[in-house]
Amino acid sequence: MEKEINKIDMEELVDNAKFNNFHWIMLIMTAIVLIFDGYDVFIYGALLPKLMEEWQIDAITAGALGSYALFGMMFGAFIFGALADKFGRKNTIIACLVLFSITTFFNGFATNPTEFGIYRFIAGLGMGGVMPNAVALITEYAPKRMKNMLVTIMFSGYAVGGMMAAGLGIILIPQFGWPSVFFVGIAPLVLLPLFIVYMPDSPAFLIKGNKQKTLVRVAKALNPSGEYSLEDRFTMEDHHIEKGHFTDLFKNNRFFTTILFWVAFFCCLLLVYAITGWLPKLMMKAGFPLGSSLTLLLVLSIGSIFGALLGGYLADKYSPRKTLMVFFVMAAISISLLGQLNSFIILNLFVAIAGATTIGTQIVLYAFVAQNYPTSIKSTGIGWASAVGRTGAIFGPMLGGVLVAQNVSLTTNFVVFAIPAMVAFFAISMVGKTETQRVLQREVI
Repeated sequence: MEKEINKIDMEELVDNAKFNNFHWIMLIMTAIVLIFDGYDVFIYGALLPKLMEEWQIDAITAGALGSYALFGMMFGAFIFGALADKFGRKNTIIACLVLFSITTFFNGFATNPTEFGIYRFIAGLGMGGVMPNAVALITEYAPKRMKNMLVTIMFSGYAVGGMMAAGLGIILIPQFGWPSVFFVGIAPLVLLPLFIVYMPDSPAFLIKGNKQKTLVRVAKALNPSGEYSLEDRFTMEDHHIEKGHFTDLFKNNRFFTTILFWVAFFCCLLLVYAITGWLPKLMMKAGFPLGSSLTLLLVLSIGSIFGALLGGYLADKYSPRKTLMVFFVMAAISISLLGQLNSFIILNLFVAIAGATTIGTQIVLYAFVAQNYPTSIKSTGIGWASAVGRTGAIFGPMLGGVLVAQNVSLTTNFVVFAIPAMVAFFAISMVGKTETQRVLQREVI
């Protein structure tokens, strides 16, 4: 008697899975990737004062130099985001990890701004490419009721990387000079074998490539009590495994939503990189010593972790859109007040709130975008939103450099930094306002 072939809907299996060791492994691996991604991004703000002093560069040049990595991240986001939809998330994440780890290490040997900028640009390609793919991968394996929370917990690794950059900057820079913080960037390569062996690719990519052994292993990991075999037929509904294209981001009533996401990403990342790139320097200008200024960068990162976790919880309990709107308003208020606070304790509190509602908000924003595109264009959607956002990230350090060069007051500096938060608030407030958008979101989420 011929054995009956079981049809396994991977999307249903993922959505209904109970959180278990498989999810822990996925969460830890993707979080580790983002820890070092965040470390590489935050490094510049930690060493900027020393770099300006050693190479005798002005604020405008320093702002431009800080944007080199962000140019790379912009190109990396949409290049590797699109490539991953064709060649798999896993291979793309590993390739990006190797790229930014090696070039970050060599950044420590730069002897002039030109060499420094070239290494930062190449590292930025990898940093920009790893983020949308890590977000997409964890989203595709997260149970439906926990998608926002798992993405934000994973993305907290990005903030932990910022803490590492600030903490190691406090320890290493005074003793060994600014190059020492870049040498730490090679560390992820030690963990590379673990990613190769234990990180699965996305369900859609595995099905498209007919990776039956991996699919059976993943299915058993998601549902240990189930029985699966190589003869089973693994599927995903709604044509989710069809090849997606950039133009699909604007089809099926997605045009308005896509543009609004791009605006929100642009403003959010401009804000994040203006703050992380110039906070230590601005605080030193206000009279605080280097150690205290780097401590504020550390507090900013700690605040972002709490903001990400709280944002993920609130997004799952209420809605990502409402959570983002509240966070953007709080970001605008807290940042605009930073230049008026004289008490270091109160300043730390408001910096923590700023971190929670800027970097933490960015993390929730990634989760929100990930849930508004089908699997076939998920990385493409996140990658393009991130790429457009990187143009804002590029302008962030430049904006800070211009303001410092113009010698505006500290209060004016931070008020200008706060404006993009309100623009992002209005953009997100329009997402989901039309009936067609609400129907689309229900279909995708």
